[in-house]
Amino acid sequence: MSASATNLRDLLSREIKTGELLRALIVVGPFVAAYFISRETALLNLGLIAVSLLIPALRLRLAPKTVAFHYLAILVTFAALFLAAPVKPLFVVLTALAGFLAVAVTRYGEHFRTLGNWVFIPAVYLACEVREGVSASEALRHAGVIVVASPIALALVCGIQMYDQRRRDGALTTSFEPPAAEWFLPAAATAMAVFAAAALVEIFDLAQGQWVMWSAASVVVGDLSASTDKLKQRAIGAFVGVPLGFIAGIALPESRVGYALAVLAATLTLTSFSRYIVGFGLRCFFIALAASFAGGASGIAEERVANVIAGGAFGILAVLVTEIVWQRVIRKARTLE
Repeated sequence: MSASATNLRDLLSREIKTGELLRALIVVGPFVAAYFISRETALLNLGLIAVSLLIPALRLRLAPKTVAFHYLAILVTFAALFLAAPVKPLFVVLTALAGFLAVAVTRYGEHFRTLGNWVFIPAVYLACEVREGVSASEALRHAGVIVVASPIALALVCGIQMYDQRRRDGALTTSFEPPAAEWFLPAAATAMAVFAAAALVEIFDLAQGQWVMWSAASVVVGDLSASTDKLKQRAIGAFVGVPLGFIAGIALPESRVGYALAVLAATLTLTSFSRYIVGFGLRCFFIALAASFAGGASGIAEERVANVIAGGAFGILAVLVTEIVWQRVIRKARTLE
């Protein structure tokens, strides 16, 4: 084997988490196959629920019972946001509340942040996605298909967990690390960022607004330095991945098969890469490619990049504001002592 081939193999082994990739393919692949057979686009969205259940299950080694509670939390949050969507002020408030709760649960254990994130992300994304460009009746039908067929996603993830449990001799998570010492500040910052992002989306009726809200919550990961670094990674991934996906799509004809495979690939990037910037960049690439296959790539590069940057900016501002306010509160408390 040549040195270049060896180096490539080593690089791929470092970047790609093969075990998680295979498991994600097992839980997402059946929905893509079902889409090929039925042409029901709602089935592709079930892949996001499946991978959202799988990521915490694998990383935290959750018992099937805990996975089932996670599943119910996703469905309840999705249903609340979906039903609230026609009333824009209510949708904005509930989305901000969902962002707050996604972080506030760390009051009961640090590991709950992972679970909270993977309730918020699929619920917000699907609540926006199923209403994008369709009538209210079609959106309701789409949501109904997701809810009715979603137990299949739960069953697939629980099956993988039971298989892994046997291989690990039953080692499962029974606690979620110590409670976070400072949970309120990041929870408040997330709520502020998501509220501003959701308000922007609703006021200006932005297409694919879930990317703005998702990005706003995503960058709130700690202090200002950590949040800024996260935004830089997302910005680089969007600036590189989206245009490359758009360019690749120009040379390819519209294709239902290509669209489904690109959506599958984008979903798999949520869990398959060691470095966040690589996974996010490839996710942007495949989403832009999917839009090209669907014949809707016009303006996709500008739209995706703008949404990522706008949402991230809200997140950074929210972190900055909460840190300034908190420091003032501390100083005032000290003067009163």
